[in-house]
Amino acid sequence: MDRIFIFDTTLRDGEQAPGASMTAEQKYEIALQLSRLGIDIIEAGFPVSSPQQFKACELIAKNLKEPVITALARTVEKDIDAAAEALSRAENSRIHTFIATSPIHMRYKLNKEPDEVIEMAVNAVKYARNKVQQVEFSAEDASRSNLDFLCRIFEKVIDAGATIINIPDTVGYSIPAEIGNIISTIRNNVPNIDKAIISIHCHNDLGLAVANTLAAIENGARQAEVTVNGMGERAGNAALEELIMALEVRKDRMPFTTGINTTQIYNASRLVSNITGFEIPKNKPIVGDNAFAHESGIHQDGVLKNRATYEIITPASIGRGAGTNIVLGRHSGLHGFKSRVSELGFNLSEEECKNVYKKFLYIADRKKEIYDEDLMALIIDALGMSDPIYKLEYFSIISGNKAVPTATIKIRHNDEVVTEAATGDGPVDAIFKAIERAMNITTKLEEYKVQAITPGKQAMGEVKVLVTANGHKAAGRGSSTDILEASANAYVSALNKLLLLKGNNQ
Repeated sequence: MDRIFIFDTTLRDGEQAPGASMTAEQKYEIALQLSRLGIDIIEAGFPVSSPQQFKACELIAKNLKEPVITALARTVEKDIDAAAEALSRAENSRIHTFIATSPIHMRYKLNKEPDEVIEMAVNAVKYARNKVQQVEFSAEDASRSNLDFLCRIFEKVIDAGATIINIPDTVGYSIPAEIGNIISTIRNNVPNIDKAIISIHCHNDLGLAVANTLAAIENGARQAEVTVNGMGERAGNAALEELIMALEVRKDRMPFTTGINTTQIYNASRLVSNITGFEIPKNKPIVGDNAFAHESGIHQDGVLKNRATYEIITPASIGRGAGTNIVLGRHSGLHGFKSRVSELGFNLSEEECKNVYKKFLYIADRKKEIYDEDLMALIIDALGMSDPIYKLEYFSIISGNKAVPTATIKIRHNDEVVTEAATGDGPVDAIFKAIERAMNITTKLEEYKVQAITPGKQAMGEVKVLVTANGHKAAGRGSSTDILEASANAYVSALNKLLLLKGNNQ
C-alpha cells in the first residue's frame, strides 16, 4: 500500500485562529504529543514573525529527533535566514517557503507579474536548499490559479531543489472533483514531478477540507497537511483525526498507510483544546463527546447487541476506551500519579510533576475522585503559567443580593506585588475589572464560558474566556473547584497572552 505522509501545522496554521496563541512551552508540549502520535512532519511556526515563534521553533527543533521539523518562510532571504537559524539544531529539517500564484493575489497583493513570481520562487528555493535538508514550496491560493502557470512554476522550483510541492486550497473554495483534477493535471504535465512529493493543504470554508484532501490523495498526493481538531484561520483546516480515521476505516476504497498511532488521537485532541481554550463541539466527528453516544432506543438496542451496527470505529481505537478513565484520589502516591500523567501524553520534568502533584493533593482533599479531565486541567494550568508576565497571588470577593460586588486582588509582576480593588455588576465582573487595573490593560470580553469538567457536586469547574484589545485576540482558561478562582486565572492567562502579543508586535 502507498504511504501517505502526515504534515501537521497545528502549531503554525492552527495557531493563526484568532485567540489561539500559545507560549513556546505549550507548543513544545503539543509537539511532543504529535511525535507520540506518529506525525511525520511538524510545522513548528513562522520564525521571522515574532520572538515567541522563533523560540518555539528552536525549542522543538532542538529536542524532537524523530519527526521532520519545518518552519515557514516567505520567498525573501530574511525569512529563510530566520527559519534556518531556528532549525539549526534539528535532526531532520525543512524550510517551507511560499508565494501566491493566483491572478487575484499576484495582481492585488503582490503587485507582481507571473514571471517575477516564478523568479522569486526559484531564487528562494535555491537559497533555502543550501541551508537545510529539505525544501517544500507552496503555491498560495493554488486552487484559484491558472493550471498551466502552476505546472510552469512547479517545474522550475523542482529544478531549483524543492522536493515537496504543495497545493493549498487557501480560501476553501474548491470541491473534490476540482482538487482531483488539479492534482492529476500536475502529475501528468510537470515533466520532473517524479523528483517531488505532491502535498495537499485544504481549508474548510465550505466544510470540504477533509473531502478535498481525500480527493487529492486518490489522485496522487502523498503528503496531507492537517491540524488537530481542524484548527486554523477562519473555518479551519482539514482535521487530522477525521482524515486519519477515514483512511483507516475505508481501506477498501483508499488502500493507503500512515505512520499514525491512532490510540493517541484523543489525547492530542484534548491537549490542543485545553491549551488553546478552543472547546471541542459535542458533535465533532471522532473526538466530540457525542461521537460514541446513543440516545435513540433503536440505536441503543443495536449497539448493545453488536457495536458495529451503529459504530464504524471503536472508542479504544482513538484512545478513549472505558479502560483509560482511571480515577485517582487523595491516597494515590506520586508514582501512580506520574504514571497516569505519562499515559495521558504529558512529558513533565521532575519539578513540574511535583508541583502539579501538590495541586492534585489539594484538589483531592476537596473532592473524592480525580478524573483524567481533572488531571489534564491541572497540568494545562501549570503549562499555561510557564514564565507568566503576571501571576494571581490572592483574591477576595464581597458579594450578596444587597451588597455591591467588590473584588480585592494581588497580582505578582516579577518581584513586585500589585494590590487592586474594584466593584462590578457581579463578582466575576468585579474580579475582571480589578485584574485589568493591576495589569494596566483594558480589554473587551468577547466570550465567557463555564462548564463542569467532571460529574458531581464537587466537580472541577473550567472557565474559558476570549478577550480582545488593540486588534489582538487571546483565549484563556482556568480550572478550580471554586468557579471564581477559575474565572480569575482564566482572565489573567488571557491578558498575559495579550501583553505577549503586544510585545511581539512592537
